[in-house]
This record gives sequence, structure tokens and C-alpha cells, in this order.
Amino acid sequence: MPSLGAIALVAGGAMSAFAAVAHLACIAIGAPAYRVMGASDRMIRAAEKGKAWPALITLFIAMILFLWAGYAWAGAGVIASLPLSKLALTAICAVYLVRAIAFPFLKPVFPANTQTFWLVSSGICLVIGLFHLVGIIELWGAL
Repeated sequence: MPSLGAIALVAGGAMSAFAAVAHLACIAIGAPAYRVMGASDRMIRAAEKGKAWPALITLFIAMILFLWAGYAWAGAGVIASLPLSKLALTAICAVYLVRAIAFPFLKPVFPANTQTFWLVSSGICLVIGLFHLVGIIELWGAL
């Protein structure tokens, strides 16, 4: 039976992968999906005009999220070990948690993003970060 830590990392990895797929869906669907996800008006208008940069930014984010999913699954022992797994998972966990709580400080830097975007994405980051934190603590004893 898998440990709580392994289950938490598998779930955290699945959430990262789901977030990556959601980003890819924005690229495939276009402006309506960007709108639902709370993207800025500038991003939505650029997607409507067929500009490449919204898709490139979104693809980059999706790639990072897939990589993070892989690290979570490697940490859980589901896939082969990846280089610097403990360091990477600790950093990934920190990024998720800091992103979740730092959104009031990030909002002025990205003023075009909607309030819905900030609240939903921060909540999602908090949940994913906590799953990673539980996995790390349960599997390795501490950060």
C-alpha cells in the first residue's frame, strides 16, 4: 500500500498535469478559453487576432507544469527518479505556496489580470502546494 506521502505527490502531480492540460486547452480553443481562465483583456485580444505570443507564453507555462508533474511522480516513485528530485520538489512546493500567498503583491505587477484569475489560481496553487508539502514531509521527514 502506498504511503500518504506518495499518494500526496501523485495527487499533486496529477493536479499539475491537469493545469498543464487546461493551459493547452486555451491554446486549442483560443480567446473564449483565455476569457474563462481569467486572462487579461490584452491576452484575450491578442488571441482573437491570432497573435503568437499568447500561445507561446501559455505553452511555456504548460511545459513547466508537465515537468513539475513529472518531478512529483518521480518523488512518489511512480516513474524513474529525476535529477535533483529533493531539491526540485522542495523548490516546486515553495513556488506553489509562495504564489498562493503572494498574489496581493503580484497583482500590481500584472494589473490586467482579473480578480477571478487571482483568486482561483491562488487557491489552486495553495492546494497543489499543500499536497506537495505533505508528500515531502511524509516521504523525507522535513524540508
